[in-house]
Amino acid sequence: MTTENIADKRDARLVAFERLLGVMDDLREKCPWDRKQTIQTLRKLTVEETYELSDAIIQEDWKSVKEELGDLFLHLVFYSKIASEQQQFDVSDVLNGVCEKLIFRHPHIYGDAETGEKVQVADEEEVKRNWEKLKLKEGKKSVLEGVPRSLPPITKAQRIQDKVKHVGFDWEEASQVWEKVQEEMSELKEAVASGDAEATELEFGDVLFALVNYSRFIEVDAERALDKTNAKFMSRFQWMEQYLMEQGRNMQDMTLAELDEIWNLAKASLKK
Repeated sequence: MTTENIADKRDARLVAFERLLGVMDDLREKCPWDRKQTIQTLRKLTVEETYELSDAIIQEDWKSVKEELGDLFLHLVFYSKIASEQQQFDVSDVLNGVCEKLIFRHPHIYGDAETGEKVQVADEEEVKRNWEKLKLKEGKKSVLEGVPRSLPPITKAQRIQDKVKHVGFDWEEASQVWEKVQEEMSELKEAVASGDAEATELEFGDVLFALVNYSRFIEVDAERALDKTNAKFMSRFQWMEQYLMEQGRNMQDMTLAELDEIWNLAKASLKK
């Protein structure tokens, strides 16, 4: 691609972004619904849009990915517009802020902020370690400050473990983590046997946390793995429902042993 073509593409992007800013100005001024929105009313909608984008990414549905990215861009511009009305910041502050942060946290590309010299890195793991160290230089008190409270628990566990790993707090081998899983399982069994509901809940959480940790070492995305299992269970159960409906039988009138036989039929049928 020539320098001229690159410049043309950049100009097209700037024109498109400027168009979105103009549409946002129009909506905020003229649309009763858009005028009424606040950062609080938008928050849940943004979370929903993010999950819709996640679904599209999982399915590798590029058409939907494009559409959902557009929805998220709209939300980001919307928040910036509201903030400018509140005289907090505007979209240029947002964009310049993230650019400055990225430049500071990539000294291997842009050079050290103090010396100007490029920092040498061996691989992506070293990049991640430097990233966490540089975040602390920015005044953050903990490497865990960037973990959102509202993240789904499994995702939150993954982020916590990943962040502490990059400051050296991690197991060395998968076998050590598996021993920890077994240890937590034993403690859970003891808590269940004791009848202590609170201890059982805490120990169950420890088992899940340890399993998520183990998933990192065997290179499995715990959330994706669980989502696949959920989908598999739903597919088999819905097959059972359809099969029994065609047979004129009611699931609620059947024994567990009878249902287990139908479950095995579902497994065999769907496997084919």
